[in-house]
Amino acid sequence: MTSFAVHRNGQAATTDDLAPLAFAGYAHFTAMQVRGGRVRGLDLHLERLRSASLELFGRAVPDDQVRAYLRTALEAGPDDVSLLAFVYAPGGEFAAFGADVRLDVLVRTGPAASAPEGPLTLTTVEHERALPAVKHVGEVSKKYFLRQAAGQGFDDAAFVDRRGRLSEATIWNLAFWDGTSVVWPEAEMLTGTTMGIVRRQLDRVGVPQRVQEVTPADLPGLAGAVVMNSWTPGVAVHRIGSVSVPEAPDFLELLHRAYEAEPLTAP
Repeated sequence: MTSFAVHRNGQAATTDDLAPLAFAGYAHFTAMQVRGGRVRGLDLHLERLRSASLELFGRAVPDDQVRAYLRTALEAGPDDVSLLAFVYAPGGEFAAFGADVRLDVLVRTGPAASAPEGPLTLTTVEHERALPAVKHVGEVSKKYFLRQAAGQGFDDAAFVDRRGRLSEATIWNLAFWDGTSVVWPEAEMLTGTTMGIVRRQLDRVGVPQRVQEVTPADLPGLAGAVVMNSWTPGVAVHRIGSVSVPEAPDFLELLHRAYEAEPLTAP
């Protein structure tokens, strides 16, 4: 039987460790795909945990300590896994805390994941996540809008903010293609680690990119669309709301090449 890990601060988590988390909702995390014991964009995952901890708790677990916890969890299982690393304060859900708050790190590994094949259809819903720059837990709206989308015959949902701008999808970043440049939507959103990997690798080879506001009315003028997350640098999207989006296989291939150019790093 394949063995996966649930560790708290580098040790196998006990029932007593996990029970208080069943109803807890003040925490943040990062998600990564590990292949051969290594991960792309490790620096981006560490920066995500660090900045989110400073935002939520006013302090952060040192990067070298986080890396040690990741290594310990990876040594306990197979080479290819999905890994989630959560940071939380164990003092109680509604307990006040100051700058000396103790932070715990929960690391969980599971089966390696892959993205849906696509192409996908996305409905649009008006929604803005609380603390959009933080990958935090307890976001019931994401699953709710996914279920609503499926009930309407769509694969998933894309969010439109109060200004009418497309921002992100339930568990995905959005990216568009105008035929020559990658277009990233300008709106409040979570900057994904895969998005960060792709952007810096495209910069490295000189592929044009720009950030601009994208509304549903702008979609007919675009030449392609994808969603991306820790599973994949791109799944094609061929309809958003009532608007069909052209197939863009060259765009999809470009994103996958950029992602694969990012070196794998061991924690």
